[in-house]
Amino acid sequence: MTRITFFRSSGSFYGFEEKGHTGYGEAGEDVLCAALSAMTMLVVNTAEVAYASDVEYNVNEGATEIKVRSKAALPEFENDERKRYAVSGLFCGYYYQLMDLQEEYYDNLEVNVVDRDYQ
Repeated sequence: MTRITFFRSSGSFYGFEEKGHTGYGEAGEDVLCAALSAMTMLVVNTAEVAYASDVEYNVNEGATEIKVRSKAALPEFENDERKRYAVSGLFCGYYYQLMDLQEEYYDNLEVNVVDRDYQ
């Protein structure tokens, strides 16, 4: 199962952490894993390139773990309100997309939110 935990501070999404294999299909044939990988990289690339925001991300392939965060989503780090709204909205959009997927793939995907300051 893949567990994805989103990070939110004062109502603004600023990142997420993904852990584990979905187990939906064989390695190299797992369409759910491929979808998650593609969406994750879309979020990272959009925040970095389209919104010109620094994104911190770590990938630990051995532990099947990725952590993605962007200070640009939070007012204590970013003065540009439009950029904050765009970056946080990107993370929020990913959260809602995954919530929809979780309805169908509940045995393979778990999505949660934790409220905490940026760390």
